[in-house]
Amino acid sequence: MNSKNYFFFLAAAAFSLQVTAQKHSSTPPEVSPMPMKPEMTEIWEPEVTVVTPAKTLGDAPSDAIILFDGSSLDQWVSQKDNTKPAPWKIVDNDHFEVVPGSGGISTKMKFGDCQLHIEFSAPDKVEGESQGRGNSGLFLQNRYELQILDSYNNRTYRNGQAGSIYKDHAPLVNAMRGPLEWNTYDVIYRAPRFKKDGRLDSKAEITVLHNGVLVQNHTVINGNTYYIGLHNYPSAHGDDVISLQDHGNKTQFRNIWLRKL
Repeated sequence: MNSKNYFFFLAAAAFSLQVTAQKHSSTPPEVSPMPMKPEMTEIWEPEVTVVTPAKTLGDAPSDAIILFDGSSLDQWVSQKDNTKPAPWKIVDNDHFEVVPGSGGISTKMKFGDCQLHIEFSAPDKVEGESQGRGNSGLFLQNRYELQILDSYNNRTYRNGQAGSIYKDHAPLVNAMRGPLEWNTYDVIYRAPRFKKDGRLDSKAEITVLHNGVLVQNHTVINGNTYYIGLHNYPSAHGDDVISLQDHGNKTQFRNIWLRKL
């Protein structure tokens, strides 16, 4: 056998072995995937819970916890002494107002993630300027302040006006209504998470609609809101009360409700 025929013989033998190996291989042949059907992506169980919405926009849906409906402050206590009732004043079975100097008030119940609706207005007698006009604050988990202020034609520092996460994030816009008009906050709040050893896992987040206008969009809260100093998360915590601040102004509130998330 000459060298040319010899190399041809080797190549043919190698090809024959390859074909034989493929025929006896344990690897199954490729199978085309089953065609998708509409019902393969339909989820039927468990059925979505039914919640009856309010007939009037802004009123509480059927699964809400009513924190104030005009009739009483039974869901609130004094922040100075939580064994005592809330010291603020109910007016006309419609709303309540801050009694300056009496201290803030807090809910009896504790909350974490929630949807919250609250309505507020400046005092009937509009006076003061900057931080001295209709000032209060909504504190989520008793730590993280959504500023309440009369910011209608009232200049102040941008991260301290109505709709701000106090001294943390300014609102996207100033959506304040005029004096003697009622304002609404609709809040979606996600509480911070902490690891088992107490270290911060994820910061709190908040979305706020002020009078139907988006002013905080999935905003990350950088920690406890302080008047002086940088915000931080000094310690781990769980659910806690919601508080309203006494800042020395007769700020008014009504129609407060909450849904746990």
